[in-house]
Amino acid sequence: MNEGSPATTAPAPAGGLRRARWALLFGNFVIGCGVFVVAGTLNDISRSLNVSVPLAGQLIAIGGAVMCFGAPLLAGWVAGFDRRRLLAWTLLWYAAGHALCALMPSYAALWPVRAATVLGAAVFTPQAAAAMGFMAPPAERARAITFIFLGWSVASVLGMPTTAWLGEVHGWRVAFGAVAALAVLAAWGVFTSLPDGVKPAPLSLKAWKEVFTHPLLMLIIAVTALQSAGQFTVFSYMAPYYSQVLQASPAQITLLFAWFGVFGLIGNLLLTRHIERLGAGRAVALATVSIALSLLLWPLATGVATMLLVIIPWALGCFSANSGQQARLNATAPAPALASALMALNSSAMYLGQALGATAGGWLIAHGGYGPLHWVGLASVLVALGLSVWVGRRRAPAPA
Repeated sequence: MNEGSPATTAPAPAGGLRRARWALLFGNFVIGCGVFVVAGTLNDISRSLNVSVPLAGQLIAIGGAVMCFGAPLLAGWVAGFDRRRLLAWTLLWYAAGHALCALMPSYAALWPVRAATVLGAAVFTPQAAAAMGFMAPPAERARAITFIFLGWSVASVLGMPTTAWLGEVHGWRVAFGAVAALAVLAAWGVFTSLPDGVKPAPLSLKAWKEVFTHPLLMLIIAVTALQSAGQFTVFSYMAPYYSQVLQASPAQITLLFAWFGVFGLIGNLLLTRHIERLGAGRAVALATVSIALSLLLWPLATGVATMLLVIIPWALGCFSANSGQQARLNATAPAPALASALMALNSSAMYLGQALGATAGGWLIAHGGYGPLHWVGLASVLVALGLSVWVGRRRAPAPA
C-alpha cells in the first residue's frame, strides 16, 4: 500500500506482524519508563530543585493533563500519517524532551519542558494500539493489543525500579537521560520493524460525534478514568511514602518498585493468555477487585516486609486492567473506523486519572499527610468497579 491509498483491514504477514509486535511492545516500555520516571525520582526532584513533595508531584498532574487532552486532539491530526514514520518520530520527540528535561535548572523551567515531552506519550500509546489492531487478523486482535501493552508492565518491572535507583543514587537527571537514550533505540526498532502503509481509517467529525454521544462507550471510558484516579492518588507518591513513612532505604525503595513491577507483568501475562476465554469485561472486573483489595489492606503495611505482601493484588491488577479496557473497547466499537478514536480516548482517560489522582494526592498530603491517600484511592476504584460491572450487563452497540 502506498501513502495515498485508502486504509484497509488486511492483516500483516505473520513474520512482519511478530517483529512489529515486539517493536511496539518495546516502544510502550520506553513510554512507560518516561511516564513513571517522575514518580520514581520524586524524592530527588524535590530535594535538588528545593520544592515540596506535593509541588514536585504536580509534574505528574501536569503531564497527565497534557496527555489527557493531547491524545484525542492529536489523534485526529495524525490520522493520515503512515504509522511507521509517525511512531518513530514520536519516540525521537520523546528522547529529545527527556534530554532537555535533564538540563533544566529549576522547577519553573522543568515543568513546561516536561509538558511538551509527554505529548509523545499522548500520541504513541493509542496510535500503537490502533496500528496493531489494523495489522492483526480479527481473531488475534485482542491478544495482539494486550501483548504490546506488556511494555508498560515491563516498564514497571525494570524501568520504574531502575529510575528510582538512579534517582536515589545518581540523581533524577541521570534517570531522565537514560529514558532519552532508550527512546532513541525504540525509534530505530519501530522504524525498522513496521511495514509501510499502516494507516488505520481516518477519523472524521462524524466518527468523533458518534463516540462522544454513545453512552455505553463513554461509560467504559469513564471506568478507565476512575481506576486511574484511584491508583494515582497513592501511586504518584509511593517513593516519598516509602521513604518517609516506612523509613525505607534507597535499596528497599528499588525492591518495592521492582516487586510491584514483577507482579504487574505477571498480571498482564495472565490477562493476555486468558482474556479471550474470560471476556474483556470480566477480566477488567477481576483486575479492579485486585486493586481495591490492596488499597483496603494498605493500613496493615507497617514496614517493608508487610508492604511487599499488601501490594501484590494491586500489582496483578494495575496494568492488566488498562490492557483489558483497550481490548474491551476494540471489541465494543460499533465500526472499525471508531477503534482509533476509542483507543485515544481510553489513553486520555487514563492520563486524566493520573492528573486528578496526583492533584488529589498532593492536596491530601499538604493538608492531612499520607494517611488519607489510600481511602480516597479505594473509593474511586470501587466506583470504577461498580460502573464496570453495570456496563458489562448492558447490550453492546450494534455494528454500523
